[in-house]
Amino acid sequence: MSAKKHLYLVDGSAYIFRAYHRLPPLTDPQGTPVGAVYGYTTMLWKLADDLHKADGPTHLAVILDKSSRSFRNDLYDLYKANRPEPPEDLVPQFPLIRDATRAFSLPCIEEENVEADDMIASYARAATRKGWDVTIVSSDKDLMQLIGQCAEDELEPGVTEGGCIDMLDTMKNARIGREEVIEKFGVPPELVGDVLALMGDSVDNIPGIFGVGPKTASKLIDEHGSLTAALDSAEGMKASKLKERLIEHRADAELSRVLVTLKEDCPLPIALDEMKLDGVPPEPLAAFLEKHGFTSLLRRLGAGTGSPERTTNLDPQKAVNKGAEASSEGNRQPPPEWPAIDRSLYECVQSREALDRWIARAFAARLVAVDTETSALDAMQAELVGVSLATGPGEACYIPLAHGGTDMFAERPQQVDRAEALEALKPLLASDAVLKVFQNGKYDLNVLARYGVAVAPIDDTMIISFALDAGRSLDGIGGGHGMDELSERHLGHTPIPFKELCGTGKKAIPFGEVPLDKATAYAAEDAEVTWRLCKLLKPRLAVEGGTRVYERVDRPLVPVVAQMERHGIKVDHSRLARLSEEFATETAKLEAQIHQLAGEEFTIGSPKQLGDILFDKLGHKGGRKGKSGQYSTDQAVLERLSGDGAQIADRVLEWRQLTKLRSTYTEALQAAINPHTGRVHTSYSLVGAQTGRLSSTDPNLQNIPIRTPIGRQIREAFVPEEGNVLLAADYSQIELRLAAHMADVPELKEAFAHGEDIHSRTAKEMYGTVDRDTRAKAKTINFAILYGISRWGLAGRLGVEPDEAQAVIDTYFKRFPGIQSYIHETLESVRERGYSETLFGRKTWFPRIKAPNQAERQGSERAAINAPIQGTSADIIKRAMVRMMPALEQAGLGHVKMLLQVHDELVFELPEGDVATASPIIERVMATAAEPSVKLSVPLGIEIGTGMSWDAAH
Repeated sequence: MSAKKHLYLVDGSAYIFRAYHRLPPLTDPQGTPVGAVYGYTTMLWKLADDLHKADGPTHLAVILDKSSRSFRNDLYDLYKANRPEPPEDLVPQFPLIRDATRAFSLPCIEEENVEADDMIASYARAATRKGWDVTIVSSDKDLMQLIGQCAEDELEPGVTEGGCIDMLDTMKNARIGREEVIEKFGVPPELVGDVLALMGDSVDNIPGIFGVGPKTASKLIDEHGSLTAALDSAEGMKASKLKERLIEHRADAELSRVLVTLKEDCPLPIALDEMKLDGVPPEPLAAFLEKHGFTSLLRRLGAGTGSPERTTNLDPQKAVNKGAEASSEGNRQPPPEWPAIDRSLYECVQSREALDRWIARAFAARLVAVDTETSALDAMQAELVGVSLATGPGEACYIPLAHGGTDMFAERPQQVDRAEALEALKPLLASDAVLKVFQNGKYDLNVLARYGVAVAPIDDTMIISFALDAGRSLDGIGGGHGMDELSERHLGHTPIPFKELCGTGKKAIPFGEVPLDKATAYAAEDAEVTWRLCKLLKPRLAVEGGTRVYERVDRPLVPVVAQMERHGIKVDHSRLARLSEEFATETAKLEAQIHQLAGEEFTIGSPKQLGDILFDKLGHKGGRKGKSGQYSTDQAVLERLSGDGAQIADRVLEWRQLTKLRSTYTEALQAAINPHTGRVHTSYSLVGAQTGRLSSTDPNLQNIPIRTPIGRQIREAFVPEEGNVLLAADYSQIELRLAAHMADVPELKEAFAHGEDIHSRTAKEMYGTVDRDTRAKAKTINFAILYGISRWGLAGRLGVEPDEAQAVIDTYFKRFPGIQSYIHETLESVRERGYSETLFGRKTWFPRIKAPNQAERQGSERAAINAPIQGTSADIIKRAMVRMMPALEQAGLGHVKMLLQVHDELVFELPEGDVATASPIIERVMATAAEPSVKLSVPLGIEIGTGMSWDAAH
């Protein structure tokens, strides 16, 4: 008896749009847009490769939508009426995508008046009746109606057991079966259509019942067992909005149920047996790849006609710029001829002899990728469980150091003693002759440092990726710089997910309890992937102009930031506790005042209840309801009401600020104090902000309000150790200074050169007089225009009409024409090249700068105007951080600790007696940080203060 057949049905339409948003615009040698075609081809290739390695299909077909109309439009003429037309440059790619599918010698199925989902359903049902299993390659919620269902009747003659249906979500590399559908929808697959009918779908314009969301829909269907029963139950419900809506919109729900029902009896244009996989003949695929210039894929196929060194003819920017060759190099580098990753080649190092052998191999290789496995995410408290090394493709190992159960009587596998292993590794990790490569190395450096192990020199693939591709991608595929994303994007390989080993939630186990064979496969793979990424990405730095910012700014910063995190900062626990109590008391008072003003008690934190009070009961004007049916009560709305004299809005704003500060800082900071050090150790992300700024998390110390009395009270809780003081060194108006230099504005440069107050100078230029009011307006204008603000945005900031705001902008540009030229030239450059650039060469990509959607386009334009300025500011303070400790050590002040970097400020801790000596050194390093790479035409002003708290240092 032959093995059971397994049909894979690929939702090709979903692949197309994922592919379109995956890469920048690309053109082939004929000038035809092919970005989506290239992305689609690589995704299909990866799917085929993955399935070939796994328990793959015996049969496979790709299903596409033929047109935008279907029989559902005849039932409901507004069906999918909200969907925009496909992007102009995508339309000519649709036929090429069909060509790509056929080039793989795969069936490409599409039918008029029938959607791809219906064809998938029809083929799936037909296949299960033949006894075949079916996997739908998609993440479409509509198709989840089919999951977990097995054919039991109407089987074809001779078939004794029907097949079953599941789903493969390639975005998450996850299998979806019946249990996963129940977890997502709260009901089994056969009732998913009922849930969808109640909740509707704004994308497909399926009406559903207004106000009924996924949770309510799921609960109703789960309780009553069907849509009809749920609708029938409305008559017996207590009076409520839900009851009214179920009764009033019953017909909409019943229509929606018809619209979401998949058609399972479509004629099948290609017989199932014709979908049999017999391999991919190379000739048609090679011809297709050659025609469209996909040379890197040709190399993978082994059928290219060019020389091995030749790169693809793709030019990602040709559609918008024929001369921006460097910007496309990131998509033009073909991967080296490496063998596929084979986890069976990895070695688990359980003896000192084996460890010494790997150390010798790493010394000989001169480059080794290193990764640590630990017991927790917090680098300041995590226990080191193991170390992995990789020296080349298929050459990787895992060195377990603390595996075994947490119970003292648990059996522990054979492994090298941790202290002995680290002592053996120290010379390798500290050797100048061997480059150590990490992915997010800051974490590993901190873990190893706590065990007395220093590491240098290093490379970091996460930082390399950021230097090359910050902001480049449009979605999760390659949009971030995590190892899994980089591996998917650049290597076409999906690493083992961490949760596959350790689980999630209450059933999760620590990594030290993972069996060694599985731990070795996971950990050594991470090291090998890191090695491959370094070899693939680092050569791009020279080609794309990223070497300067990586080598002079980013790479040397990694150990500096790691050391800052280890230092941490002392926080007065008792002061925070008192503040928290004070905030709680004040919050209670505000709640009472708000309830009195409202005339009733209600949940202030509920946007719905607050909106009903403000606009329905109290009758304030300007309330707007969103798609959810409730009023917006965001910050802007409350500030507008406050400006109109609504006292309740003032109180709610105060209440929100206090509750946020209490939960985010006074309570959270107490919990964040490390029990071993008594200090708070924030974690800095070196790739968290697109422009290159550092971002702070766990806890976030960068969002504490600076100028409010409450924010200052929180900063008072940050204190030095006994005998020390805190020193805060802040760049004064650095972004305005950089704008004066980069836009070449003589008036502003002159003002800075003479130490004038820049806002007063702007007020004088704009209004002819300087007083408190004109200076405040000038300050708002100075910063707002640098952020590309619109007339409406400035009108809101200044409290004037849009026409008056436009007149202000016009006057500003007239007085400072250099600013207007800078904005115009920056936008033209970004539209042409696809990216902005700082004075140090840091690129920030803006793939939506020419988006047809106005909001997306204008958002990108505003960000693009400011990115070179803000990014240059970030580069300068990073350079200052890198140079700071060597300068202090040279002066005999190596005991001074650099603790925090917050916006344009650095915070230090030092003995009070060293302030006079350290201050001029800190000021000099910060003031000259741009040199010699960049010589600024304006001085960088530094303000330094000291005190017994962070607040007092300002």
